[in-house]
Amino acid sequence: MNVWFVTGTDTDAGKTLVTSGLLYAARQQQLSTLGLKPIASGSQATHEGLHNSDALALQHQSVPLVGYATVNPIAFAPAIAPHLAAIEAGQRLEVSAVTHWLSETIKQTARDVTLIEGAGGWRVPLNEQEDFSDLAIALELPAILVVGLKLGCLNHARLTAEAIRADGLVVAGWVGSVVDPAFAADTDRFEANIAHLNAKLAAPCLGIIPHLDAPDAENAAPYLSLEPL
Repeated sequence: MNVWFVTGTDTDAGKTLVTSGLLYAARQQQLSTLGLKPIASGSQATHEGLHNSDALALQHQSVPLVGYATVNPIAFAPAIAPHLAAIEAGQRLEVSAVTHWLSETIKQTARDVTLIEGAGGWRVPLNEQEDFSDLAIALELPAILVVGLKLGCLNHARLTAEAIRADGLVVAGWVGSVVDPAFAADTDRFEANIAHLNAKLAAPCLGIIPHLDAPDAENAAPYLSLEPL
């Protein structure tokens, strides 16, 4: 399996930073890469249509280069939950349609490493009955869990990992991303929290990204490892 679904403990946990960082690390190993963000809210109007900054970051790390629509076929302008953005745009998001698109894209654009980034956390809704997690379930993808390291993250991380496994999927690895510098200020306490996550998540840690002044793929990659995958 060379396709993974990247989810997070919450919105702004660091999913795009981790996804783009892993793709950059794969490129340094001369591996072909593809980053996909099938649905994105919070997009900006361009002469080519709506473009999302997170999707652009993944496109930039996809080698050989692919067109924007390959990375992000569904984009909405409001920075709100995707199912609400879809309703406002007069559309309906459905797992069957998105998974069909993902399957065809993966088949036609085979790469050494393909990462599919979700939106928000594991249970973010697509519509009244379906969630983003249903995409990973339908495709039977192993998950990479991004833990936004801040107060409360232990509970969020454990519950998310439990939900992934309850859905019949594997937590292939987890990455910690320091979103609150104060959380990492006390080294002893920070290390104790990381040790707790390592023990309770029962999955390999792919890296811990500190709070970066310039949070981008190149700066995140040195803190990440693809080897456990």
